Amino acid sequence: MKKWFGILVMGTALLFMLKNINKGKEEAEKIEVVQEVIEPSYEYNILLDSFHVTKGIVKSGQTMGEILYLNHIDHPEINSIVKKSKGIFDVRRVNAGKKYTVVCAADSTEKAQYFIYEIDATNYVVFDLRGEIEVYKGKKPVTVKLKTATGTIKSSLWMTMEEQKLSPKLTAELSTIYAWTIDFFKIQKGDGFRVYYEDKYIDGEYIGIGRILAAEFTHKGQDFYSFYYKENENFGDYYDDEGKTLRKAFLMAPVDYKRISSRYSKRRKHPVTGRWKGHFGTDYAAERGTPIWSTANGTIIAASYTKNNGNYVKVRHNGTYTTQYLHMSKIKPGIRKGVYVKQGEIIGYVGSTGLATGPHVCYRFWKHGKQVDPFKQKLPPGDPIKKENREAYMLAKDSLMQILMN
Repeated sequence: MKKWFGILVMGTALLFMLKNINKGKEEAEKIEVVQEVIEPSYEYNILLDSFHVTKGIVKSGQTMGEILYLNHIDHPEINSIVKKSKGIFDVRRVNAGKKYTVVCAADSTEKAQYFIYEIDATNYVVFDLRGEIEVYKGKKPVTVKLKTATGTIKSSLWMTMEEQKLSPKLTAELSTIYAWTIDFFKIQKGDGFRVYYEDKYIDGEYIGIGRILAAEFTHKGQDFYSFYYKENENFGDYYDDEGKTLRKAFLMAPVDYKRISSRYSKRRKHPVTGRWKGHFGTDYAAERGTPIWSTANGTIIAASYTKNNGNYVKVRHNGTYTTQYLHMSKIKPGIRKGVYVKQGEIIGYVGSTGLATGPHVCYRFWKHGKQVDPFKQKLPPGDPIKKENREAYMLAKDSLMQILMN
């Protein structure tokens, strides 16, 4: 009996082991081999997987030719690259401190196949050196995030913004929007602001603010609103909650600019000559080719070129006011002496002709024949939202107001 019991136990154990072995085999058969998928590596819209990539920063005194020569591009080819670049990018404007990328063949030659120079955080120029040389410009994709910020002023707008770690450009933009409405030298403790604006990123890295879309500034117990609205594709402006413009009879700026790089001053060190002298204009830095507008209705009294001013246009608006626009890359065809232009009409394009270090428009303003700072003039009010655009503006304003107040 014991013998049969022992055989039965052993048999049961053996069946259990065989069952587990078979189960293990079945599970093993179900295991799938998962291969890691490696995404192709693109930068500047170039597939880099099969190349050797080197990144660097232009050193002081270093030229593009020197960088290319170090990457096995000989002098005759460099000369061809310079010729091919004309009208697209001036290779003499490769500046110290700017980033560049050299894409080289992954073989014994290690010869450069592409050279990419970053003009700024967004724009770059590509030199395709494979076969027939090609030169073209590109833009990095920009991600825009919408942000709101509020603050109560304790001493100054600048200090309040800085304490909240907000961009200095946000301070400058806000003060520019309200330049005709609020005297920022007289703001006081207890004044405050709300602002709804764009933050821009490239490859996840913050590059600065975009446009302010709406703002509320409280000064001496009174609320001043501003809402950005484009009445036509040429330009937009800021209006209050009733559709009245915040500017006066002149546009706040002659161009859709990145920043004000230099203001009106009776004493400034010139960035090119190094001499101290008056700077009787306002410099608006913008991308080359950006349209320049006449800031008010008027008649062209000059559209020409001089050594210092470069390509420029001068407009007489009435018996009191005249404006001038310097350093254009080119004057718009048809803009010549005697032509009547309307406010916001394109008269030229941003450049750096004449005595200039980079692309911008120098905006000069005369009152009774004397150059003055336009931001310090008591000018007549500008036009409100046009009747045909009022309903669309009010809808846009109400939407922005709701965001601003939440």
